[in-house]
Amino acid sequence: MTHSIPSFAIAPFSIARVPRIEFGAGAIAKLPELAERYGRSLLLVTGQRAFVESPAGERLFAALEARGLSWRHVRVGGEPSPQFVDEQVALLRGTPIDAVIGIGGGSALDAAKAIAGLLRPGNSVMDHLEGVGPELPYRGPATPFIAVPTTAGTGSEATRNAVLSVQGADGFKKSFRDDALVAEWAVVDPDLLASCPPELIAADGMDAFTQLLESFVSTRANPVTDALARSGIMAIKDALLSLYREQSAAARDKMAYASLMSGICLAQTGLGSVHGLAAPLGAFFPIPHGVVCGTLAATATAVNIAAMEAREPDNPALPKYAEIGRRFAMQKGLNGKDARDYLVTTLRQWETQLELPRLSAYRITSADFSRIVANSRGSSMKTNPIVLTDAEITGILEARL
Repeated sequence: MTHSIPSFAIAPFSIARVPRIEFGAGAIAKLPELAERYGRSLLLVTGQRAFVESPAGERLFAALEARGLSWRHVRVGGEPSPQFVDEQVALLRGTPIDAVIGIGGGSALDAAKAIAGLLRPGNSVMDHLEGVGPELPYRGPATPFIAVPTTAGTGSEATRNAVLSVQGADGFKKSFRDDALVAEWAVVDPDLLASCPPELIAADGMDAFTQLLESFVSTRANPVTDALARSGIMAIKDALLSLYREQSAAARDKMAYASLMSGICLAQTGLGSVHGLAAPLGAFFPIPHGVVCGTLAATATAVNIAAMEAREPDNPALPKYAEIGRRFAMQKGLNGKDARDYLVTTLRQWETQLELPRLSAYRITSADFSRIVANSRGSSMKTNPIVLTDAEITGILEARL
């Protein structure tokens, strides 16, 4: 007896380079051996204090020293700027550096990634920033880069872009992006999340969730990223509130995994309306990126769904939103609008439970909306599942003022 294989089409897709990955509690212990493969002179890029002054940091420095490795140390305070990257590259030019190790949150990893990309060429990062300056192609070569995240949110350990910011009235938030910038290794140790305060867990966790959901419904989604996004989304559903309320090893594992999946997915698919708005909001106002994601996620999802139901009822993102609502509800018979409503309701509950601040907490007013909307249509908005009108984008901001 023969069984026929169901016939369905899989559209062509591409998967770009991802890092080699070491994941698991205690994985940071493998870092000295991995680094030594590239040479004995290292550059460590970290945040200001949290990791450096932690027991994990002390153990790592002792292990590097025991292997006879030497290193220079750069500390990143806040989101890195193009000026910061250029200054560090200029200071380090001529210094023999075999590998760059970034340890920290997204800011430290993005700074390390950009510095690793420019140490050898020596030119300004402004030559390559998207939407700023000449946008010259990056020729390399990059210095080998190892990424060690200490938060669960940005997924920068798995992406090919370094996000750099200039804050203020004429500010911007843009990416230096190239496949050559992808880390050689991503060392993801969930134990490093143990020192994260609740407000950072909330913001970073919602950043990871938004990246996963936007990747899942992106116009560039594919079967591989769909599978990874589903698993990451469900890990966050199981773990985010638990980790926010009380630390546990199981919750740390799931959130670190979800963050890693979010980085892999967004690198392949692009993002959506929340991240489209996050760029100008983060450039013009001192609002943390994760807070933007968390405070806008529910409303932006609701606006996307309403726009598609009204104008594009056959849009393939609609059943995807319904699928996540059904998985969240754990009700096999929940479909269509009811399932999508369940998803939005859940996200609104998360807003409250995670105590996510509104935009007005950062001195954003309705007078700022036109400027924010005008600057929101960058690369992230281009892969949103539907083209939103200016009025719809403004509505997202109004709802969360």
